[in-house]
Amino acid sequence: MNRSPITTHVLDTAKGKPAAGLDVTLEFRESGGWSMLARGTTDRDGRVATLLDAEYPLLSGTYRLTFATGEWQKGFYPEVGVTFSVNAGEHYHVPLLLSPYGYSTYRGS
Repeated sequence: MNRSPITTHVLDTAKGKPAAGLDVTLEFRESGGWSMLARGTTDRDGRVATLLDAEYPLLSGTYRLTFATGEWQKGFYPEVGVTFSVNAGEHYHVPLLLSPYGYSTYRGS
C-alpha cells in the first residue's frame, strides 16, 4: 500500500464521532520559519486522505499540523497546533482527539 508519509484523523470525543469538515494545514520548520506544505479538510470519517502526495520525499525535521477548530466548531480553542519530529523514511499518523474544552494527540499507526 502506497500511502502519504504524514496522515491525520480527528475525532470529536464529545459527540463520539469523526470531526468532518475541519481544515488542516501541514508545515515544515526551516531556518527562516515555517513553510506551508499542504492543506486539506477532514472527510466524513474525520480523515485527510490526501494531505501529502504519497511520493513526497519526507525530510527529517520538525513539522506542525494546525487544526482550524474555531472555524469548525465554536469553542475554547480557536486552533490546535501539534508540533512533532520526523525521521525520514517513516510513516507518521498524528490523530487529534477533540472536545470543546480539551484535546489530546498521540503518534498513531
